[in-house]
Amino acid sequence: MTALAVRGLSHTYADGRAALRGLTFDVQAGESVGLVGPNGAGKTTLFLRLAGVLAGPAGQVAVAGLDPAIPAERKQLPRQVGIVFQNPDDQLFSPTLFDDVAFGPLNFGLPPSEVRARVSEALAAVGLKGFEERSPHRLSGGEKRRAALATVLAMRPGVLLFDEPTMFLDPRGRRELATTIRGLPGTKLIATHDLDFVLDVCSRVIVIDGELLDDGDAKMILADDALLTPHGLEVPYRLKSRETS
Repeated sequence: MTALAVRGLSHTYADGRAALRGLTFDVQAGESVGLVGPNGAGKTTLFLRLAGVLAGPAGQVAVAGLDPAIPAERKQLPRQVGIVFQNPDDQLFSPTLFDDVAFGPLNFGLPPSEVRARVSEALAAVGLKGFEERSPHRLSGGEKRRAALATVLAMRPGVLLFDEPTMFLDPRGRRELATTIRGLPGTKLIATHDLDFVLDVCSRVIVIDGELLDDGDAKMILADDALLTPHGLEVPYRLKSRETS
């Protein structure tokens, strides 16, 4: 089953800047796919089109069969796709972690018992069970990342979009997040400059720089220096070591 379908996706901003040019690819349900490219490659623009935040013509994007360009289908997207933003503080704004994780389900009008069940389930999935009454702003960087993820998981989307998930994380926080993401069900598209992290959590990678450059096996593509270097990316150290051994 196709979870994400992108067909000839182009996006030009009001100032005339072309962020995306003719992207075409599919992501199947249950896949974990890395999305890599230099700054300004269009990764965040792609995410905003997938989530229906940025408007565009019909027929270019389908998320769980829904076209964000169709108003009636766009309204259904929050139940199907969730974005975990670069800065977790953008998703953590309540006095307690329980309140933050409960925010989305409450807005769906779910009964209190269902909201509590979803909060408990989401916090357990990210290893923060028992943190319900903690202030989100007193969590460590890694805990904040996982807390922000919990706010999305409480909506039970089938598709998760991660925008630079390892930014500002120390090695322990990065390892904890990788373990969490690997254990999650559903479809995951992970936009990042951290190519070692891609190797940790993804078997497939898509390379873009405004347009699609390559799409395939993560280890093969991320070892291709001739592909990566012209676009501001470097072969991960572990793959370089393998080449020289």
